[in-house]
Amino acid sequence: MSFPVFDLHCDTSEYLLGHSKNEAGSLRRSNGHIDLERASSLPGYCQCFGCFTTPAMEEWFGLSPIVIFERELATIQREVSKNQDLISIAYTPDEIEANRAAGKMSAVLTIEGSAGFGYDPALLNDLYQIGFRITSLGWNERNPLTGSHMTGEGLSEQGRAFVREAQRLGMVVDVSHISDKGFWDIMDITTGPVVATHSNSRAVWNHSRNLTDEMFRAICHTGGVAGFNQYAEFIGEHPTLDTVCDHILHFLELDPSGKHIALGGDLDGCDALSEGFTGVESYPSMAQRLLERGVPKETVMDIFWNNAMGVMRAAVCYNKKSL
Repeated sequence: MSFPVFDLHCDTSEYLLGHSKNEAGSLRRSNGHIDLERASSLPGYCQCFGCFTTPAMEEWFGLSPIVIFERELATIQREVSKNQDLISIAYTPDEIEANRAAGKMSAVLTIEGSAGFGYDPALLNDLYQIGFRITSLGWNERNPLTGSHMTGEGLSEQGRAFVREAQRLGMVVDVSHISDKGFWDIMDITTGPVVATHSNSRAVWNHSRNLTDEMFRAICHTGGVAGFNQYAEFIGEHPTLDTVCDHILHFLELDPSGKHIALGGDLDGCDALSEGFTGVESYPSMAQRLLERGVPKETVMDIFWNNAMGVMRAAVCYNKKSL
């Protein structure tokens, strides 16, 4: 049985810039984990395309994160424009659903790391107008907004202002990559749904990028979701599709409603996936394994589509109340 796929995070925009040693290809046909030809076999597809930046890009590529952010945004806009017969950028949940009904895929713009616009909360309104609908505060480094899961510091006053402004606009705040302290600082001030777009269960695999049970419950309480990350390092040792299911089944034990689990593959942003998962074309295999492990098809549909849609709708409703 095949389900539509709403994936909350990928690094395809950076991958298509060709920084890797391999020829990337295009959004229509790529050598990476995601392309439109493979995704067209799904009965619906919405992909959140993260524009990823970190100060380390100066050292990696000799380019500022601001330049790379602009190039990543232009890459996705260009690739979507070249393939408008298959996909279009969606700005609202209604547009995502309309595209699906018309047999068309959707692209949603998101932010992974805020170095690309100088960590400036004042620029979030412009980014929202462009189409960005989800934002994190940082990546693996300490920055003016927060510490990361690798550095440990909590939110600064600028970080708190960033969260408040994002949520005022209706932009969903993403806690993947943040420090534990920064996570709880956000939970202390949040007024809207919070998501971990690409994070797994720390109880199943003890990695600092994963969520503790208490963190997952807190995300549920905000009406947010945790998007399952396909990167093997965050799943387990020599992971398989059964290991993937172990994470999701643990989340289901904490949230029997199944309304707070989604997909966030981190595809094109990692070099090792679980055995049996090779890219966007493997989502039906993951769904089948969940069904075989006893997850009801209604819950699989929620995980694969409905829950992410629910968060997007909740953010729109919050935006209308706040403006």
